[in-house]
Amino acid sequence: MKVFIVGISGKMGKAVCERANELGYEIAGGLDKVTLSEFPVFQRAADVNVTADAIIDFSRPALLQEVIALCEKLNCGCVLATTGYSEQEELKIKELSQKAAVFKSENMSLGVNALSLLAQKAAAILKDFDIEITETHHNQKADAPSGTAKLLCRALERGLDYSPEYVYGRAGACQRKPREIGVHALRGGSVVGEHTVGFYGADETVTLSHSAGSRKIFADGALKAAEWLQKKKSGMYDMRDMLGL
Repeated sequence: MKVFIVGISGKMGKAVCERANELGYEIAGGLDKVTLSEFPVFQRAADVNVTADAIIDFSRPALLQEVIALCEKLNCGCVLATTGYSEQEELKIKELSQKAAVFKSENMSLGVNALSLLAQKAAAILKDFDIEITETHHNQKADAPSGTAKLLCRALERGLDYSPEYVYGRAGACQRKPREIGVHALRGGSVVGEHTVGFYGADETVTLSHSAGSRKIFADGALKAAEWLQKKKSGMYDMRDMLGL
């Protein structure tokens, strides 16, 4: 399988290249402002002159239009691992999925997606418990709360029998309300990613957490998703589809 990487010169792009080489995938090239000597790198989709079986995007929302143009030019599906899309950009992704296979996940880790399923089940059981989410990332992360935190929020909603009210951080007079979920973002150092879902009841606490030790787990997940996508028709897919959850 030949993959084309959007954001190839970034931290995650380099991680995907490294894992692709180790796992026997071919890198067709990439899209980025910074060039890498070992692969052809282009700055615009219009300049791309290579072929690929799948696109993996670990860039930023601002490049979505280029990703869409690449899907049309290369006639292949794409794995969107970028987070922080606006509502308008989400609509564009939905439109793209009507003519191409699109795999979209805020987190490509198997462990994180297991965490989301466990959180859903815990929410269904611990209905009267207060719920709080904390996420920690390196000091260069652009968006908050993280895409994974949002993924966990959706998982909790599937387990709850009410629509929660989200509170992002707290300051001043802020006594906790019923059916409220607090979401808190921490930023510092070189932390790859840590997520915790806490369920707080009367005299007992249940905590579910995941810690990423390296970017390798996200690269592996994206490559597996790209390969899985080869057999799929146009449409929108995510980790739950691939893992049969």
